[in-house]
Amino acid sequence: MKKSMMMLLFTALLLFLIPMHTQAAAKQTKIFLDGQELVLPHSVEVVNIRNNIMIPIRVVAENLKFNVNWDKKTQNVHIQQGSKAISLTVGKNEALVENDTVTLNVAPQMIKNTVVVPMRFVSEEMGLSVGWNNKDKLVTLSSNTSLPSEPSNESGIEAATNQIHEINYASNQLVVSLDQEITPVITTLQNPERIVVDFPSTNLGDMGQALSGGAMGRLDTSESPNITDIRYSLFKNDPAQVRIVIELNNVRSVNYEQQTIAGKFILDLSMVNEPVPITPVSSGKKIVVIDPGHGGSDPGTTSFSKKPEKIFALALGLKVQALLQQESGIEVIMTRETDIYPTRSERVKLANDLKADVFVSIHGNSVKAAPQVSGTETYYYQRESSKELANLIHHNLIKALGFKDRSVRNGNYQVIRETTMSAVLLEIGFLSNKSEEEAMMSETNQNKAAQAIVDGIKEYLTL
Repeated sequence: MKKSMMMLLFTALLLFLIPMHTQAAAKQTKIFLDGQELVLPHSVEVVNIRNNIMIPIRVVAENLKFNVNWDKKTQNVHIQQGSKAISLTVGKNEALVENDTVTLNVAPQMIKNTVVVPMRFVSEEMGLSVGWNNKDKLVTLSSNTSLPSEPSNESGIEAATNQIHEINYASNQLVVSLDQEITPVITTLQNPERIVVDFPSTNLGDMGQALSGGAMGRLDTSESPNITDIRYSLFKNDPAQVRIVIELNNVRSVNYEQQTIAGKFILDLSMVNEPVPITPVSSGKKIVVIDPGHGGSDPGTTSFSKKPEKIFALALGLKVQALLQQESGIEVIMTRETDIYPTRSERVKLANDLKADVFVSIHGNSVKAAPQVSGTETYYYQRESSKELANLIHHNLIKALGFKDRSVRNGNYQVIRETTMSAVLLEIGFLSNKSEEEAMMSETNQNKAAQAIVDGIKEYLTL
């Protein structure tokens, strides 16, 4: 009898909990500032940790216009607004507010390479009123700060709203076509580096795609390696305000000049790239540079299931790195370990400056017009030493993966042409081929490919 009663209670508990969990998971938290929904980038998530709403630090900086500094080494976040400052550290339940120590309900955390901080604590310490609607998963923030207001219209007739009809970016210039001349408010933000351009009393006109409040449009930045993303939105409705955010990629510094010519606002950017860091290497070890192709603003080709090549290249590259780090006679250097875009020239310079012994660039192939094409190709450029390395790695890849052997070939690619050591470019398989993409994206086959690449490198270095 007791056993039956326990089972009945357990079943009832499950019936109670499961719908609640499903309902909560289905709703995405939204944030409203002064009545307007904040436009959150697609990669940004609001999370609930032990009933504490945590918001990404970029939301704090980009939308609330606080000055935010992130120290990667100490994992410290410093937030400033005027004379008010707070300091938080990832994993620590204590914060500094005007040099006074305050205990937090939950410590800031790093989730998916994004720092999240307690929304209520940060907002209230910075003078915002905070509200939370648990049923609808709505955060409401109220502030007394806003963009400079337009001159009042004493006649009582509503002032005409300016309109944007076109937004373009090319040759380091943002060009915005407007009905009338207007001076936007420009703010620079950090972590990541961004330029925020706000057009007060401005709406989005006929741009081919109507965007309501909260929706976001994007420009194609694939030809601009220094730009990660350019997004625009109708940030506010009453009064109308259009916001354009330019997110920079691997940029050390940026300067800009603005002008308005014949109804076009022009923001001219001048950017200096971050140098690729050169890591000191231990004497006596062979230096191997692994180059996961593409990255950041350069996605590479697109797979059969619409995944970018850069994801595959990085996943395999990191597996090769992990195996090489176990070799006492090898010092492994990566051209990238995250989703950034070092230019091809920067990758070449890194390897040449290090006087590396081996350079291996990892890619996935594609022929979208012929999805039946499959197989592994390996490229070298002219040097016999590169050809020898190519043959060894290629042989191991064919043996490990069983893909069609499309041979070792001489190829005129910059990263293998301009490097001065033995260098190869691997096209592991065809991402445009459905079955081959599935095989290439599997952890099992990536581990096999990584081991094959490492075995080929070790054979070449006679280790």
